[in-house]
Amino acid sequence: MRFSQLIIVLIFYLSLTGCGSVEVGEQENISTQEEGQNSVDYKTKFMNEDTCSVLLDKEFLEICYDNSKKVAKSVAYVLYGDLVNELNIQERPSFYEEESIEKSYRAKVSDYTGSGYDRGHMAPDASFDWSQESLDATYSLANIIPQVPEVNQQMWVKAEAYAREVAVELGEINIINVVKYGSSPKYIGESHIAVSLGYYKILFNEDKDFEACYYYANDAILQSYSDKLEEHKVDCSSVAY
Repeated sequence: MRFSQLIIVLIFYLSLTGCGSVEVGEQENISTQEEGQNSVDYKTKFMNEDTCSVLLDKEFLEICYDNSKKVAKSVAYVLYGDLVNELNIQERPSFYEEESIEKSYRAKVSDYTGSGYDRGHMAPDASFDWSQESLDATYSLANIIPQVPEVNQQMWVKAEAYAREVAVELGEINIINVVKYGSSPKYIGESHIAVSLGYYKILFNEDKDFEACYYYANDAILQSYSDKLEEHKVDCSSVAY
């Protein structure tokens, strides 16, 4: 058999056995599937009907609410870099009861009065002051938890500011704040609102391969004057209620 005939026979054989480019394509598909399996779907993990008594859609943010504790368990939202410094409305609205929650499970503004705790935003007002509607959404008491003043005013705000910086740099950033409660939490106010042990902030943008997580204990003994953002960074796999 001539050499040229042998080449033709070999090509024909390969086409029958399915060798060549098909195998490469299959390897690419397997690689993609494995990457998808390794990624964590934080929305599914922390914002679901099994975990939340009520899932509130406030248009600009989503709230996983716990009826028994009368506070949020987690709050999810997206920050867009082009909106972060768009308007910066200075005048802040008043806190209000969340009417979409059954009245017996709502927190009231007066529950925080004289409690020693701040009305602490989960989705911060400074990240949503680019329109009156978005700013108003953050003042629902469903978006508020009792926070130690020093942590809220001096420490947690650093993580909030960093999130805005990342949004500007990357174009947008997904955020989920997860609140950790003990098995026997302290309660405040006439409505009996649970006080948390602490709270996580998850930042992620899958397209830009960015992920970072931070944890702040809701503790009055923390030294806020020497606090640094990097001291609160944690492995994202450790985030849990």
